[in-house]
Amino acid sequence: MLIKHLLFLLALAAPLAALAQATPTPNRLDGSGLSPNAAQLPAPGRYGETEVDILGSYYQQNGDHSAVEGGIGSQHLTDTAPTILLNVPLDSTTRLAANVGIDYYTSASSDKIDQVMSSPSSHDARYHADFGLARVLADKLTTVGLGAGVSKEYDYLSFNLLASWARASQDGNRQLSVSGQAFLDKITLITPAELRVGGTRNKNYGSDNRQSFTLSVVYAQVLTKRLQASISIEPVVQRGLLSTPFQRVYFFDSNPALGTPGALGTAQAEVLPRLRYKYPASLRLTYYATDLVQLRGFYRFYNDNFGIRAHTFELEVPVKVTPFFTLYPFYRYHTQTAADYFAPYLQHSVREEYFTSDFDLSAFSANKLGLGFRYAPLYGLGRFKTPFGGGRITKFKSLDVRYGYYRQSTGLTANIVSANLAFTMP
Repeated sequence: MLIKHLLFLLALAAPLAALAQATPTPNRLDGSGLSPNAAQLPAPGRYGETEVDILGSYYQQNGDHSAVEGGIGSQHLTDTAPTILLNVPLDSTTRLAANVGIDYYTSASSDKIDQVMSSPSSHDARYHADFGLARVLADKLTTVGLGAGVSKEYDYLSFNLLASWARASQDGNRQLSVSGQAFLDKITLITPAELRVGGTRNKNYGSDNRQSFTLSVVYAQVLTKRLQASISIEPVVQRGLLSTPFQRVYFFDSNPALGTPGALGTAQAEVLPRLRYKYPASLRLTYYATDLVQLRGFYRFYNDNFGIRAHTFELEVPVKVTPFFTLYPFYRYHTQTAADYFAPYLQHSVREEYFTSDFDLSAFSANKLGLGFRYAPLYGLGRFKTPFGGGRITKFKSLDVRYGYYRQSTGLTANIVSANLAFTMP
């Protein structure tokens, strides 16, 4: 059962591991407070019990390298992200999972798309819903899953499809899981105000498309009574519009069409290649040092055809203070090289074919540390009847709270607080 839980968590992390860990965005600060894709394999659970998780996170960041303003300007952003996860048994072998939530954010940088403070672009919401179905086959060792989801924000619409397969060994000590996911995105081409034909009143933006295809292969094994390990590879192919149309780039040189170098109104929207390959690979180790202390180590290597090469290390140490109360301090270190197409404000030339001043694609190192706790009494934190449950008793099973502080060598800092309230009902 323990190795199945480990594999499930790894499966949920697969889409994230395919990305270089650049500026943390809401729900991506190491996976805490993450709204997982429900199309992944549902968590093992007792037959007949419906599991409900209410997640919430508050994220806040500050910096002075806004990509919207060409690598300068405020990166202040806040994001509040409530999410509900459902895991419903349909019968003894089939489970349905659902993930529905919203991200509500305010952003100083996107407020500068129109060069007007407090414009409509200063805040927005992203709505998302994912659904998945997993079934254990007759051999009791193989699980297959299918899923689909949708996400909507003011400038994009995204659909995703997923299929997964996992097989455990007879003794339960080994498991191989494979999943494939496709994202089909439609992006509205909102450009900076000064680059629009007709100015800010022109709302005929046009659109473009992007497709992303991810393959995740995870092999996990119990090595000893105290040590478990897993390795994974998650290659990704993206094609279509990979640049952000409202992110400006300013040049040190110019031409008559652009006007004075660096002056407001002489920018161009960033341009990136329309094909990208990503090659992440990771290793995860869990060591039970004592009955009260675990060591969880993680390493990921990342490489892509944009020229980024990254290394990420993470250590988490859950300590069981009492039988029902666990503290888990954690630390994460990340370093990466710059993309071939990145340069700061006024460092690009108009002769270049591709260009961006987005510091997510710059060379930097980052540290993140934090502390979390989990309280899970044997009989739960409480029991109550739900008005929509037909008189059934719902158990408030556990509470997780986590805080993380993030700092980049570029000067960007971030704080995130997340919580998970877990319930079960028969």
